[in-house]
This record gives sequence, C-alpha cells and structure tokens, in this order.
Amino acid sequence: MKSPFPALFRSLLFAAIAVHACRAAPASGRANTDESGMAAYLLVYFKDETHGIHFALSSDGYRFTAVNEDRPVFKGADIAEQKGVRDPYLMRGPDNRFYLAMTDLHIFAQREGLRTTEWERDGAAYGWGNNRGLVLMTSADLLDWSRASLRVDQAFPSLAGIGCAWAPSMIWDADRQRILIHFTMRFGNGVNRLYYSYANPEFTRLETEPALLFRYPKESVTTIDSDIAKVGDKYVLAYTPHDPHPGVKLAVSDKLASGYVYQDESIPVERGACEAPTIWKRIGEDKWVIMFDAYAANPNEMGFTETTDFKNFVPLGRFNHGVMKAVNFSRAKHGAVIHLTAAEARRLADHWGLKSF
Repeated sequence: MKSPFPALFRSLLFAAIAVHACRAAPASGRANTDESGMAAYLLVYFKDETHGIHFALSSDGYRFTAVNEDRPVFKGADIAEQKGVRDPYLMRGPDNRFYLAMTDLHIFAQREGLRTTEWERDGAAYGWGNNRGLVLMTSADLLDWSRASLRVDQAFPSLAGIGCAWAPSMIWDADRQRILIHFTMRFGNGVNRLYYSYANPEFTRLETEPALLFRYPKESVTTIDSDIAKVGDKYVLAYTPHDPHPGVKLAVSDKLASGYVYQDESIPVERGACEAPTIWKRIGEDKWVIMFDAYAANPNEMGFTETTDFKNFVPLGRFNHGVMKAVNFSRAKHGAVIHLTAAEARRLADHWGLKSF
C-alpha cells in the first residue's frame, strides 16, 4: 500500500520521535511505564481463518496496519498442541520483556484433518471447545521468542476434570513480583467462571493453583474473557457475562486479585452480542479504550468504546465503521494492544518489511 505520508516527512517524523523516546525511556531493567517514552501501538489478534497470531502497528492508536501482509507471525501449527491458537494477550513486563499468552485450541481441527472428532473430548461431557492448554511465549525484542506449552489440567491434580482453559490475560502484581494470569475455566460442562494464578519467573508454568477471581451474583450465569487495568489506585475488571446476551460489564476493586464490586449496567459497546473486552490507554491522554470482539456482526470485527472515567462512554464503532481503521486487514478477533517505543515499532516494521507504517 502506498504510504499516506511522503517518504522524507515520514523519516523526519520517526527521527524526531526516536530522539524523544531515547531521552524519556527508563533505564534498562526497569519497568517501562513512563508514557513519555512511548510512541506507537501494537495490536495482537487472531483470525479463525488461520488459527494463528497476527500483529498490526499504529503510530496514533486509530489507524492500524498489519505486518507480514496480514499473514500470521506465528502459525498455530508450529506452537500449539492442538495446532491452533486463539485469544492472544500481550503485555510488557517490569524487565521490559514482552509476554504473550494464548488459548491452545483449534475449532476446525476435524474439518482440516487434524483429528477425527469435533473436539478432543466428548462435547456432551465437557462442552464447546473443551481445551485444556495455554501457550506461553516471551521475547526481549518481539522478534525472537521462547515458548512453553501449559497443560492446565496437568499442572494441579484438582484440575484434572476441567472443561476448558480459555482466553488468558495478564497484569503485573508488584506486591507478589509475579505476572498474574487470569483466564476462563469451567469444570466438566459446568458454568464458566474467571480464575487467576501466578506464573513463574521463567514464564513456563503456573506457581499457584488457580483461584476464583470474581463471582458473578447470578451463579448460573457464565462469565468469560476478563481483562484488568490499573486506573489510578483502583483496578478495573472488564468481562463478558451471558446475562442473557453476551456483552461487557465492569467491576472495580482496590486490590488486584480480590474484592471486585459488581456493577449492574452493561457498558454501551455493540447492539449485537460481543465478548473479549480488553482495556488500553491512549498515550499521553486520560483516555482508555475498551476493545471487544463484535462476533455477532456480519462480518465480525473488533469494536471500540472510549472513556475518561469508566462511567461515561463514547462508542467509536467497529474497525472501518467509525474512527478506528484497519488499513490492510479485516475480521480480527479477540486481541490486545500495548504501547511501543519508536525504536521498537521501527524494528518490528523493518523486520516484517512494513514500509508504509
């Protein structure tokens, strides 16, 4: 695609941003939480068509361009036990490394000849999908990655009969000095609920047995797809309850792993069913974006709403149906967004030959 900016202007712009980022970025080994050192955004997502992981870059948080011509940067067949991955979540750790977690699941494996049954186990006994694993990856530069397959059901004897382990999200727990991973889990074909555990420093396994993160007031209602953001001195939990139709609700706590107070109203995101809310902040602004998977839309696409206080929301529409633009890709699903420095964004764009970013 032809760049919207002349080459000279683009080069000068990146040079100026890079100088600013180098001055403002914290010293090596410290948590890179200073927004003044951030200059770009990275979106990670998956697609049903590929069951792989995709990256897209943005310099302004509104216009995203996929790297690798929207081909997977990781193929599910190369990294997952089920030869497919879903629901990727990416975070920056206090060591300035990047941590990526995703669901190990291929929903079309029978059709593609990867297994003889629809699911790995009996759907009547274990429900839709019924996976038991996650994939954990970490990198210092977003280019070279280490990988670990995590079978949640094998990690702890009490979890041998779980029906699923889906949609991992992450946040750094400064008190525990560990990455807290929270994800959807159910036992057998029961109700889905939100659980959390702590990863080991090597990011290869869980150190603590998963515990309930949040209990929905109606015990029979399934709750899935959580994300947590620290806003001021509070923690905001976004999640999807099926009450009765899948949408997005919030809960707030002054503690990371407990005490979330239920809020009854769903936030205004989409007329049809949606799921997979993730929260990210606009660089240098007191604005947070809640991104979600508008899977009931035709065609499905990511949707967005924006807030300054988590009480009032401004719907931004779906990709290419509002202010948010997907330049060279479509039908992105269940993703997350992080901030990058100019140097990190440029390195990633150069590696994948993205000249128009």
